[in-house]
Amino acid sequence: MIFFLVMPGLFGGFGNYFVPIFQGSPEVVYPRVNNFSIIILLLSYLFLILSLISEFGGGTGWTLYPPLSTSFMTLSPSSTGNLILGLLISGISSCLTSLNFWTTILNLRSYYLILKTIPLFPFSFLITAFMLLLTLPILSGTLLLMLGDLHSNTLFFDPIFGGDPIFYQHLFWFFGHPEVYILIIPAFGIISIIISGILQLIIFAKQSMIFAMSSISLLGSLVWGHHMYTVGLESDTRAYFTGVTILISLPTGTKIFNWLFTYLSNPSLLHLRITSVFFFLLFLLMFTIGGSTGIILGNAAVDLGLHDTYYVVAHFHFVLSLGAIIAIFSGIIFNGEKIVGTKNLLLSSSCTLSLYHCNLIFIAILLTFSPMHFLGFNVMPRRIPSFPDSFHSWNYLSSIGSGITFLSFSFLYVYLLILYCLCLSFFIFYYSFSFIYFFCFFIIYCKL
Repeated sequence: MIFFLVMPGLFGGFGNYFVPIFQGSPEVVYPRVNNFSIIILLLSYLFLILSLISEFGGGTGWTLYPPLSTSFMTLSPSSTGNLILGLLISGISSCLTSLNFWTTILNLRSYYLILKTIPLFPFSFLITAFMLLLTLPILSGTLLLMLGDLHSNTLFFDPIFGGDPIFYQHLFWFFGHPEVYILIIPAFGIISIIISGILQLIIFAKQSMIFAMSSISLLGSLVWGHHMYTVGLESDTRAYFTGVTILISLPTGTKIFNWLFTYLSNPSLLHLRITSVFFFLLFLLMFTIGGSTGIILGNAAVDLGLHDTYYVVAHFHFVLSLGAIIAIFSGIIFNGEKIVGTKNLLLSSSCTLSLYHCNLIFIAILLTFSPMHFLGFNVMPRRIPSFPDSFHSWNYLSSIGSGITFLSFSFLYVYLLILYCLCLSFFIFYYSFSFIYFFCFFIIYCKL
């Protein structure tokens, strides 16, 4: 979901569509490189599909920890190899896209725009592109070392022959934690343009928002060790990671305050009829809950008990997965008129469908992930095939919530289908009219 859904959709999709618009530029600097990055992204999907349709899955988890991923005792070395190749090619695509955005934002702006005055949306993508260019080479090198251990008899992560699996964890999480902010900072930009566009206001304290995003990206690149409190880090190392992790809450709180202040400066009840406003408020609620639980997990002493429990699952999905996915939903719904090309083509029924989707997914999210906090405090570990009967009620509520989530997507699919049909009919009408116009002009010209 992280590498093959959120990053292509949130970073690549919205970025390619809207960064040149907000920049006042006709296109990105390197359009052919842009096309090449899309082509090799499709190739990475092919390797992902080959990994999924193999006889046995890799059985390594999404973190690909050795020795599960580097030993031929794994379920399927070919599946793991295809997955690693897909991640490598996807990383190359993301690097090319990041380089393109970085060059476009810095060098292809309108003449009256300086870095201080560009909107928050391009600035969020500028910060994200910098983080990707900083951390993706680390991940690519780590995956190459893993391929060597798996297929070329190297021993980088084998402790029997002097390797170190903890070395892999340091390399992976040096990319893995900045990846969290790589996914959520573009969502910050989308949420900012939504609330600014609906209220017709500039975001309150815009310069502090830019400083907050920059601070989050800087601090987020220095706290990878809080994923590794249980591997035997020294006490002063754990104290450092605890302090810097909790420090991230300060710029995050600044952003939430600025968004709320902007919204409350014009709190018309008419805005509550707009689906994107509901999604904006839902994003703030989910992100605040997830950030609060993250402060708890940032404490090394508490994390020793809660590590790899359902509390971590709830925190991660509240703060990242739901934040990024809600930003994608709200961005599609808010920019649907721009994608179609005119406001008059959007039906009122489609807006009603999006409202139903928003309300249902709000209920589903709370039912699915809120019980996981209680399961985590009862130290129920994740990735287990069964659980004690005393945890049945909380797991049952989570199952009901996941079912409601699938139901809510049906309304979104109908909305997107309506949007696609309207867009298709608009282009058919436009090009048909253009063809008839030029055909009549050609006939008249020939007669003359």
